[in-house]
Amino acid sequence: MKIAIGADHGGYPLKQDLIPFLSAEGHEIIDLGAHSFDPSDDYPDFAGAVARAVAAGGTERGILVCGSGVGASVAANKFPGVRASVCHDTFSAHQGVEDDDMNVLCLGARIIGTELAREITGRFISARFSGLERHQRRVGKVKGFERDFAK
Repeated sequence: MKIAIGADHGGYPLKQDLIPFLSAEGHEIIDLGAHSFDPSDDYPDFAGAVARAVAAGGTERGILVCGSGVGASVAANKFPGVRASVCHDTFSAHQGVEDDDMNVLCLGARIIGTELAREITGRFISARFSGLERHQRRVGKVKGFERDFAK
């Protein structure tokens, strides 16, 4: 799977751990920064880069890492076609994809450790949207919000 990944200074060390983990699993990783630790960088810059890649169809999924995961999630969800959520447990990571067609995972590096982040990421990547009618209907309503606000 082709996956875009990005992080600000709060998530940079965890992002650097996740890249080889995902690559070893056979995924193509597009690293959209930060490319070095910079305490003055801003999470919206990286959230925007990952969200644009996912929204444009350049990558199938995205992963964002910041201090809490919240800022990255808020910023990424401003992009049409992006369904991003903070997940700090494995159930939410796969259920978000299966039921809600989540395509961007947001992680808080100051909240969870490396091993749990790997487990969550693995569940997110391996999950597939169920396509069940009730889930299609619900995701369709969310997409309707995007169309309404685009007018």
